[in-house]
Amino acid sequence: MNLITFTIAMTALISLILTLIAFWLPVLNPNSEKLSPYECGFDPLGSARLPFSLRFFLVAILFLLFDLEIALLLPLPWGTQLDSPLFTILWTTIILILLTLGLIYEWSQGGLEWAE
Repeated sequence: MNLITFTIAMTALISLILTLIAFWLPVLNPNSEKLSPYECGFDPLGSARLPFSLRFFLVAILFLLFDLEIALLLPLPWGTQLDSPLFTILWTTIILILLTLGLIYEWSQGGLEWAE
């Protein structure tokens, strides 16, 4: 058996085993939360007109904004292989300083507080 056939067979076997385990394990210990059609933390049978916490959405948006730094910093390992990596390090430092200043501003304005 060559290596490619073995790799495909092992990948299919492991995928099948993990799929069977994923379907089998939740049946062992059912409770009302696992049997609920929604896993968002809200009661699906209650009123749909419940007020949402605006603070939760603001913190979620802040998380998304600061999480985008990963997308901005992903090319960094390839940028250091340039002839002059000083330019890449300069832009990386500027991005990190701007993100740090934004975090300090949000912290000082109370944007990261859960409770009022």
